[in-house]
Amino acid sequence: MSDGALSQDEIDALLAGVDSPSPGSGGGGGGSEDDRKAMQTFLSGASGGVASNLSTMTGAQVTVKGPELSWTDRDGFLGTLPDTVTVIKADYTSGFPGEHLFLMPEATAKAIAALMNKEENIELDEMAMSVIGEVVSQIVGSQITDMTNKTGNKSIASSPPEAANVPKATAALPGGNFLEAAYDLNLGDGAAHKIWEIFGSQVTGNIAKALSGGGAVHQAAPSAGMGAMGGMSGMGGMMGGGSGMPGGMPTNVQSIQFPSLNSPAPTAQEQANIGLIMDVFMEMTVELGRTRKLIKEILSMGEGTIIELDKLAGEPVDILVNHKLIAKGEVVVIDENFGVRVTEIVSPNERLSDMN
Repeated sequence: MSDGALSQDEIDALLAGVDSPSPGSGGGGGGSEDDRKAMQTFLSGASGGVASNLSTMTGAQVTVKGPELSWTDRDGFLGTLPDTVTVIKADYTSGFPGEHLFLMPEATAKAIAALMNKEENIELDEMAMSVIGEVVSQIVGSQITDMTNKTGNKSIASSPPEAANVPKATAALPGGNFLEAAYDLNLGDGAAHKIWEIFGSQVTGNIAKALSGGGAVHQAAPSAGMGAMGGMSGMGGMMGGGSGMPGGMPTNVQSIQFPSLNSPAPTAQEQANIGLIMDVFMEMTVELGRTRKLIKEILSMGEGTIIELDKLAGEPVDILVNHKLIAKGEVVVIDENFGVRVTEIVSPNERLSDMN
C-alpha cells in the first residue's frame, strides 16, 4: 500500500506542469489497429526521406531502420527512455492539428549536433538545440510534402520545432494513449542511436482516415446565421398553425443565389501586358532583423562586436521584394547553403497598410 509520498518522477512531472503517471496504467495502447497500420505504411515509405535529410545535413552516410509503431501511454513509454532526453515539439497547426513531437537520447542529440557543427565533444547549448530543431524541421517538412501528396490536403502545417534537453519525467507527452514510432539510426560512429516520433491519438486518427481516402476531419463552429434561422423557425412554430393564428413562416421560400467569387479569367490583352514584365529582375531580400544605433555606437564597432536585433530566436524572418514585405519564412539549410522556407504570404491588406 502506498504511504502517500510522491515519487521523484511524480515530483518532476508536477514541477514541469505535465500530467503525472497514473498508478497501475499499463504500457499497452488502446488505439485503433487500422490507424496504426495506415501510419506504419506511410511512415515506412517516408523513412527514406528521414535518412536522406540526415545524410545531407550531417555529411555522414546515415541509414535508418524502421520505424516500428505501437500504441502506448505515458507510463509505458517513459519506461523505455533514458533518464535524460532531447524533446522537440513540432505540433501540427493546420490540416490535422494536434500533438506531434520527437524524442532522442541525449547522446544521439550530441552526435547529430557534433556532425552538423563539425565539432567534437559538443555541449547541448542553445546553438546545439537550434541545430537539432532544424534537423527535425527538415524531416517534418519532407513528411508534410509526402502527406499532402497522398491525402490531397494542402493546408497541412506544423509549428517551428522547439528543442529542449530535459529529464524524461518532465517531457510533455500527449495525454491518454498515443502512437509511438521508433527509428533505429546508424550515424557511422559505431554507436546505436534511436529516435522516437510521437503522434497524439486524435492526430493519428485524422491522418490515418485521410490516408485511407476518408478525407480530413474538420470541426466547424456552429454558424450564427443558422442559429438565427433556427430561432426564427421556432418563433414561427409558436405563431403558426399550432394555435390557429395566421402569420406562420412562409412556405414559398427560395434559396439565395450568391454570385460566383471566382476571379474572371484574364483576357488576351491582360495576358500580353503581364508578359511584357515577366523577365524584369526584382531584388529579393531576406531580413533577419533590424536595430537602430547612434552614429557614435556605429563608429565604435569593431571585430567581435555583437549587434542585437529586434527579433527573437525562432521568429519568422521577413521576405522582401524591392524592399516591400511580401512573405515570412523560416531559415533552412540546403546542401550547406542557407535558404528560406516560406511559411506565410502577407495579405494584400497588410501590404497596402505598409505602403501607407
